[in-house]
This record gives sequence, C-alpha cells and structure tokens, in this order.
Amino acid sequence: MANPNGIIDPPIDDLLEKVDSKYALVVFASQRARQINDYYTDLHDGNLFDNVGPLVDSSVDDKPLSIALHEIVEGKLVMKPRASEELVVEVEVDEEA
Repeated sequence: MANPNGIIDPPIDDLLEKVDSKYALVVFASQRARQINDYYTDLHDGNLFDNVGPLVDSSVDDKPLSIALHEIVEGKLVMKPRASEELVVEVEVDEEA
C-alpha cells in the first residue's frame, strides 16, 4: 500500500463496484476512517479494546482514509444498509383561518 499506482489509489471505478453510489462511498469510508483514527488515539492512550485497527497492511505514513479505501476495495468491509426510520412530520393547523 505504500506505493500508489496513480493519483487515486485504489481507482474510483474499483471502489464503486463495492458500494451503491459515490455518496455511499464517501459516508462509508469516512466512518471507517474515523474508527481507524480513534483506534490510533486509543492505542496511544493505552486502550486497546475500544476500536478495530486497520484490516490491511499499512504503514505509519498512511492516512486513515486511504486505509479505509483499501479495506473497502479488498472486500474487508461490507456496507450494510441501516433500517430506515419513518419520518413523522406534525403540522399544526390554524383552525381560525
């Protein structure tokens, strides 16, 4: 992972095969990058059991987002849709009008 093949590594086309849309990819990768960042913070503080570390080979120089993208393209992570919550909108009606 230390030697990128191009400007975007892994290629966006390979990443989009793993998720439904670019938006889903951004949300998925950013959430995982946040978990990886929290893992390194916890590792520094001595709390080893709160977060899962990188699932692919990485070096200290690799950014959490790059690690997350590599995990996605290698199939180490699978995106599961959340159960949709119904949005209830209450409207007050002015009966005097």
